[in-house]
Parts: sequence; structure tokens; C-alpha cells
Amino acid sequence: MARSARAHALAVLRVRSTALAVALLPAAAAVILWVGRTTGQFGPGPGWETARWSVTGLAVVALACAAVAGLVIARGRPAVSPTVPVDERAAPDLHALVRDLADRLEVPAPSAIALTPDCDSWLEDRTHSGTATGEGSARGGGGQRGTAPVLVIGSPFLWWMRVAELRALLAPVVAGTGPSAHPDIAAARRFVRGLDAAVANAERPMERPDAFGHASAQGPGPPGAPEPAEQSGPHGTAAPSGPRPPSGPLGRAARGGAAVLRRVVHRLVGPVARLMLRAAGPHAAAMEQGVAAAAADRAQAVDHGLRAAAQEQVGLAYAGWDRLLTRVALPAWRLGLWPTRLDAGVVCALTELSRRDRLAEGFTSRLGERPACDLLKEPGNVDGAVSLLAARLFLGPRPPLPSASGPHEAAPEWTPVEWSAYPEEVVDRIWRAEAARLFAALDTTGPAQPAAAPRPAESAAPPLAVGRPAPATTVGTAPRTAEGDGPLSSRYGRSAPDDGTDHELPGPTLARVLDRFASPGGVDALAARISAEVARAEAASAPGVIGASPGAGSLPGAGDTHLAPLAPMGLPLQPPRGGKELLADHVTAAVCCAAVDTAGATPGLDWLDGPALYVDGERSNELGALVLALVEDGEAAGLRDWLASVGVRPEKPVRLV
Repeated sequence: MARSARAHALAVLRVRSTALAVALLPAAAAVILWVGRTTGQFGPGPGWETARWSVTGLAVVALACAAVAGLVIARGRPAVSPTVPVDERAAPDLHALVRDLADRLEVPAPSAIALTPDCDSWLEDRTHSGTATGEGSARGGGGQRGTAPVLVIGSPFLWWMRVAELRALLAPVVAGTGPSAHPDIAAARRFVRGLDAAVANAERPMERPDAFGHASAQGPGPPGAPEPAEQSGPHGTAAPSGPRPPSGPLGRAARGGAAVLRRVVHRLVGPVARLMLRAAGPHAAAMEQGVAAAAADRAQAVDHGLRAAAQEQVGLAYAGWDRLLTRVALPAWRLGLWPTRLDAGVVCALTELSRRDRLAEGFTSRLGERPACDLLKEPGNVDGAVSLLAARLFLGPRPPLPSASGPHEAAPEWTPVEWSAYPEEVVDRIWRAEAARLFAALDTTGPAQPAAAPRPAESAAPPLAVGRPAPATTVGTAPRTAEGDGPLSSRYGRSAPDDGTDHELPGPTLARVLDRFASPGGVDALAARISAEVARAEAASAPGVIGASPGAGSLPGAGDTHLAPLAPMGLPLQPPRGGKELLADHVTAAVCCAAVDTAGATPGLDWLDGPALYVDGERSNELGALVLALVEDGEAAGLRDWLASVGVRPEKPVRLV
């Protein structure tokens, strides 16, 4: 397999050699023409002189273009996975384990170790991008050739797996550093990474200097893109990157001109790099497959018996990590909060999954063994750094909350939240926001109408699509509230109808909700109104746009990666919910708020399902089915009986703030 990988590496390098040969053809023709003149083979006539000078000019242009393209490709910095570096001082035992693995496998040790909020592990060569860190960069320099790749480890593995299981899991990964040291394979990888970086630079939007002379793209970057990191000196200070243009108007003009020139060059080099990448791509893929096969063969002798058990833990860890991120962390992230102990939470989630799933029986007995996170000196600090990185990967370097000071002010920073404060800071806020939206929709749509005579202004209006801006308010109308779209003088106080008289609106009570659903007609208009409000909130990136409410259950296809969109880390997110599904979530939230306010229930956290309602210390599992029966069939008897059994008083107003 190693021989096959080397053969494909040579095929990749042949693409580079072919491109160089094509660039040298005009120069070779010019040399032949000039040598022919001195030897008398090609006469000194005007035709030969014209040919010689034309070919010479073409050769100079071709060589200049080839030099520029080669410089762009050689200095291109491909994308680097966002990770949390773990140096040897923070995890001496982990570094010792990896070095011992490398010694047993007779391969070079990785240059550094980093953690990623993902259930995967790989080697990442960062020498081409100049971002290699750790011992390897200290010995050989971050951008020098020959530095071993960085070992990237999925952080959930450290907290869920035992030390022996992690060792067996990392053995084939660490074995991949052997082929990385081969000169042909290393050269082929550098060439492919340079081509990939050149193509990526050519596809970026055109940059233009801002008021301070810094180049900035015309459009925002993709969601989840990390902030650009500066190169740092040995003590964390910004390292100088060479002579800088002078400050002032001339300096800003120089920086702006240089940015435009770089963009033009990248646009011109892009098609050439894309053509070479298309030719080298199949050989590069076959080379990586050969390298992976060779690494797996080399690692067969290390911890062979534990490898099957470790692979089982990988599947279990991915399942628990998926549920924890999409159902527990994502609702908090959308509120601008980031749980600071995601990796510790995955242990709780997987323990709960092992308790519920009979297929996972016996896995909890492993918890008595030494966890791999003990290889870190300060697991809590590392967990916090990885948890913040996960939030930024999902929703960007800053939370999706508008600035209170205006669009030109700095966006708010992510706010940490502990697991102990999650029910109060996340679950209760989610319920209150959804309940407020429900009662605002009730105020706006008015009383239920028969199905045969819907209100044309409300029920006929389709839900707004996600991403469509809210309609502008007409001049002369009353200001609209945040929760509803009607011209209310206050949230739930007095209305301002067209007849000029003041009428007291009904209060936010469950009795009002039950009466609305018990009456024929009006459910579709209410669902359309809530769908429109949710779409507007998502378009404006407003707080309170949350995931599934407690009791709503999983949606069809939510766990199917072929049907659901993928998150940045490859995790499936829930598909868009329909109008009645959103309505059921909002009704559930209102019931939960009433149970908390009048029956002594408490908001809680289920490690696998997210926000949950607890009554007398036990989770209420039947609430979701009762609310669905109310929304879809108008059946209120079951929910009324449940409210009576819990002690909820439907006539009491629900606290919304």
C-alpha cells in the first residue's frame, strides 16, 4: 500500500512537472531560434528576426506568469481546521502517550496536539500554512518543510473513552505520520494544498479597503467562520509581518492598492490552479487512500484487541454528542449563551443513553476505569475552550443577537452558562418567549372564525419564508410590538382598534388558549401568524428563536442525514417545522409556564432531549401528546384532565417576562 501511495504521489508531481514544461516551451523555442542565428541555421532575414523577437517576448511573458503563479501556489495558505491547541505543559501524560505510540509504531511523533469539538481524529499538516505549533514548530519552524503533522483529537473521546480505548483509537492515526515523512508524498501534499488554497483565494469575494485602509470583503463570511487570527510572537504579542506602509492617507491608499492587486492576481491564477487540481485530484485521493491503508496495517500490532471496543465507543459517542449539541446546546447558543462544559455533559448524555438503550448495556461499567481526560492537567479549562469553539463553529464568532446600541456598535460577546443555571437561564427563557409569541398571535388574529368565512387579512396571509425581511410599518399606524404584528398600545394591555374606542384585551391565560382551540376554525390563521413571527425573528437573528419545546418529540427524518441539513461539524439539524408543529411547541411552552407559576413545577434539563418540565421531581412525558391532540384534533379534554391532576389553574395569568 505504501508503494501504491508513492506511485500516486509521483503522478501528482508529474502534473506539476508538466505545467512547468508547458511554461518553459516558449523559452526553449526562443533559445533554439537564437542559437540557430549564431550557427547560421536560421538566416538573418527579416522573417526570422520577427519570429525570434516575437517568441522571445512570448517566453518572457510566459516565464513571468509562471513565476507569479508558482509564487501564489507556493505561498498559498489552505484552510486550517479551528482547534484548541494542547501543549505539553497542559497535558504531559497525553503527549507521553502519543510519543510512546509513535515509538512503538516506529514513526515520527506528531509535532503538536490539538482538540476539536467533533467526534473524529486526524492528522493535519500545517507546514504549508505556517501555523504549526508545539514541539515540532519549535524544533523546525512553523513553516519549514519536514515538520510532522499535528494530531487533532475529538474532544468527546477524551471525556467518554478510557485511556486504553483512546490509545487503541489513536494508533492508526499516529501511524500516518510515517508516510507523511516520505519526501515524495510530502511534496505531493504541499503541491495539492497550494492548488487548493489558490482556488479558494480566487473564489473569494472582491475585497476593498475600509476607512482604516484594511481590506474587507463586500459581503459577510459564511456562518460559523472563525475570526481571522493574527500571527503571534513567542509571548502572545502580535508578531511583525515585515515592513508596513506608512500611516495616513498615503498608507491607506498603498494598502488598498496592494489588496486590489493581490485580488487581481488571485483571480488570474485561479483558472490555472483549478485546471491542475482537476488533473491531480484523482491521484491525490488514491494517494491518501494508500497512506491510510498503510497506516492501518502498521497499527495492527498495537492494542489489536481493544480496537473493536474503541470503535463501538466511537459510534456511541457520536450519537450522544449529536443529541447534546442539537437539542441541548443549540437552544442555548441561539440565546447568546454557551454551556461551558459540553464535554462533561456528553458523559451525562451517554450515561443516560446507556441507561435507556438495552443495546448499550454494560457500557456504564467502563466508567470505573480511568477516563482519558485525566491525561489533561486542567480538564475544566480545556473543556471551556472547546465548548466556546463549538458555539462559534455553529453560529459564528459572535452570538446571533442584535446590538442594543445600533447596527454600528460592536455585537455582544458570548455569555457563559453553567449546567446548574441552564434550566433558569435557557429553559425558562425559551418558554416565556414562546408563550409571549403565542398570546401576541392570539391578540392579533382575534377570536376564532368559522372555517367557511376566514378573515382575509389574517388567515389568507401565507407564512413568511425564512430569510425574508419583515414588511415595513406603514406611516401613520401605531408602533408594533416585538411579540406580535398588531398595532397594540402595549403587550397585553389596551388595544387600539380602528373604531377609536379602547377595549381591554383578555389576559394571557391557558383558559383562553383552550377556548380558542375548542372553537371551530381559526387554528390555521394562528399557526400562520406564529410561523410568520418565527420567520421574522430568524431573519433578524433575534433572541428567543429556539429548538424543540419539551414534549414535542423528534421530528420525522430529524436523524436522517439524507433528509436533514448538516451543521458545520457534520451533525444533522432538525428540518424546518410546519405551522402546526410550531403552534404545538408554543402551546406546550405556555402550559409549562403555567405549571411553573401555579403548580410548583420546575424547568429542567434532559441530557438527550433538552428542555423538559419536571413535576414532583419527575419528567412529564405525556404533555407533548396531549398538546398535539389539542392542536391537530381540537381535543382539549385530555389536556384539561392533565392540568387538573398537576394542579394548574387555567384561569390564572401566565407570567411572560
